Amino acid sequence: QVQLVESGGGLAQPGGSLRLSCAASGSIFIFDSMSWYRQAPGKSREVVATIGIADGGRTNEAESVKGRFTISRDNEKNTIYLQMNSLHSEDTAVYFCMAFRRGPPLTQYWGQGTQVTVSP
Repeated sequence: QVQLVESGGGLAQPGGSLRLSCAASGSIFIFDSMSWYRQAPGKSREVVATIGIADGGRTNEAESVKGRFTISRDNEKNTIYLQMNSLHSEDTAVYFCMAFRRGPPLTQYWGQGTQVTVSP
C-alpha cells in the first residue's frame, strides 16, 4: 500500500519562504512522476509542479509559480520537495502530493495535504 505523507506547511508572511516535503512509504522509482497540487477555498485543485521519476528528473512548474517555486527530489530519502519563495497571499491553499503510475492500470496516489497560509 503506497502512502504519501506531506509536511512543512504553516504560516508565512508575504515574501517569505516555506519548504514542503512529501515522503513516500517505499521507493519512488515505482512512479513515473510526482507532483504538487494545491486547492484554495472555493477553487478547483490545480497542479503546481511536476518532477519526472522515470525520465531523469525533468521538472515543470505552473506559470503562476515559475521562478518562485522549485520542485526537487531525494532518491535516497524517497522524498520530493517544494521550495516556495517570494510567497504571495494567493498561494494560500492546501497543498497535496500526488504520485502517478502510467501502468496499466493508470493510478494516482494522493497524500492527505498540508495547509499553507500566507498572511501578514
